[in-house]
Amino acid sequence: MTRIAVLGTGAVGAALAGALARAGHTVTAGSRDPARRAPGWGVPVPLAGLAEAAEGADVVVNATPGHESVDLLRPLAPQLAGSVLVDVANAVRTGADGFASALCYPGSSLAEQLQRALPGTRVVKTLNTIGPAEAMAAPDTFATPPSAFVSGDDDAARAEVAALLVDLGWRPEWVVDLGGLATARVTEAFVLLVRPLVRALGPVPFGLAVAR
Repeated sequence: MTRIAVLGTGAVGAALAGALARAGHTVTAGSRDPARRAPGWGVPVPLAGLAEAAEGADVVVNATPGHESVDLLRPLAPQLAGSVLVDVANAVRTGADGFASALCYPGSSLAEQLQRALPGTRVVKTLNTIGPAEAMAAPDTFATPPSAFVSGDDDAARAEVAALLVDLGWRPEWVVDLGGLATARVTEAFVLLVRPLVRALGPVPFGLAVAR
C-alpha cells in the first residue's frame, strides 16, 4: 500500500484518485480550493489543499492543467522532496474548438520543466497518450491493447510507476519503458494528433499502441 496524493480534481484527477483507492492505496486528492470543490466531489477519498495533500505522500500524481502545472507545483518543492511525481498532464495551447493547437514547451516537455523546477523530486511521465480520463484506469476496454509509456531519469522511480500502472489494470506487457525523461517530448507531442483523430473517428476512447 502506497500513500498517494493526486493533485487536480478534474476528470483525470477524479478518475485516477478513485481507481488508485480501489486498488488498495491510501489516496488524498489535492485541490487549489478544496472548500469550493468539496460539495461536488463524488470520489470517496479525502480532499485537501495541494500542499496538505502532497505532504508525506510517497507518490504524487500531477493531474493539474498542464499549462499551469509548473507554476502550481514549484511552490510545493518542500512537500514533494524525495517523492515520485507521476506527470500525466499535457501542456498545450488550445484553439477555439478546445483541442490542442501547439505545445507550451517545444523542444522540451512539461515533464522536463517540472523536473527542473523540482530537482529534489523524481519525475516520471506516463498515461498522457490515453483518453478520455476514465480509460487511463480501464485499459482493457480498448479493442486493441494500448501502450502506457514511461519516461524518467530515475530507474527505481520508473519501476515504481510501472507497478502502479499494473494496479490500474495495465498488463505488464502493455507498459513500455522509454528510459530518460527527454523521451517525454515524443509522447507529449501525441496530443497534437487528437484533433484530427476525433475529426476522423468521432469522440471515441483512444490511445497510442505499439504493434509488435
